[in-house]
Amino acid sequence: MTENKKRVLIVDDDSDYLFQMRMHVESFGFEVITAGGQKEAESIIESVKPDLAIIDLMMERNDSGFSLCYKMKRKYPDVPIIMATAVASETGLTFGLNTQSDKQWIKADLFLEKGIRKEQLLKEINKLLKIY
Repeated sequence: MTENKKRVLIVDDDSDYLFQMRMHVESFGFEVITAGGQKEAESIIESVKPDLAIIDLMMERNDSGFSLCYKMKRKYPDVPIIMATAVASETGLTFGLNTQSDKQWIKADLFLEKGIRKEQLLKEINKLLKIY
């Protein structure tokens, strides 16, 4: 890794989506590490600290993303996490970080519905990494 290149971990069980996200984030100039699910990501974070993580909500289990966020925040409390999900369109359930209670049990820093535009993704990553 180059000294000042930020490292982004992307976790998703949809290989097409994972590939697309990797291409976008690499085109922004970040180093990208990918994992195809919660277990693989947990293995990666044992030895690698990302600067930011983008995590799918529903992978091996419906709550895999929440579990992974919790484990990441316990190990790396300062690493911002974006939860990228299609859960609202797939199930009708909605999640957010609108109240203090939400923020206590949902360890993600930002929720984004899948299908986010490339420019918006870059804006949100830069905001969380404080790159202006």
